[in-house]
Amino acid sequence: FESYLAMERILVIAAHPDDELLGCGGTIAKLKSNGCIFKIIFIGEGSSCRFDDPFCKDAQTAIEKRNLCAQNALKSLGISDYEFNNLPCGRFDQIPIIEINKIIEKAINSFVPDTVFTHYHGDANNDHKIVHKSTIMATRPCGDNIVKRVMCYEVLSSSEWSFSNPFTANYFISLEEREITAKWEALSLYEGEMRDYPFPRSWEGVRTLAENRGAQSGNIY
Repeated sequence: FESYLAMERILVIAAHPDDELLGCGGTIAKLKSNGCIFKIIFIGEGSSCRFDDPFCKDAQTAIEKRNLCAQNALKSLGISDYEFNNLPCGRFDQIPIIEINKIIEKAINSFVPDTVFTHYHGDANNDHKIVHKSTIMATRPCGDNIVKRVMCYEVLSSSEWSFSNPFTANYFISLEEREITAKWEALSLYEGEMRDYPFPRSWEGVRTLAENRGAQSGNIY
């Protein structure tokens, strides 16, 4: 694998707001401080699946709140380039995949990334699986494709719950304590999404995963 120092422009593709930080918040914090330029695109909204009527007023209010949380969380990491597409949460399989492909292709063409971070294909969340598949289709190495590398991140409370097809890391970036802290502080701005341990989306869950991957690769985190 090439060194992460070869990365300059990184497009992070997330199914829902908070996936981007759960999946690679520490890496974003590190590479941003190293001068990498980031763009985040959110394919779906992440809230309407919790309501019987996804179009009711309460669902729309929840979507707006989550998007605001995302803006605040990304701001805390110094990220100002992001895009909300608000496709219906939990219902990506009801949308022609070409529509998701075109969202990703448009972002690639306008942002011109050398690197794409996206979901793991085996996640327990079906929206994540579809985003992965769509990313692979949109970044096929042919024609005038400009993406040099596609990397998959693991999402706490999704990747580890795919018991038959668990995430297997094969690329590691060492992190410092400050970057783990920055990740958690940003995640904490997603009001109501983080919970107490032993739920994976907790301070202990975030730190333990970083320690586990660190031990696996000869690093602290």
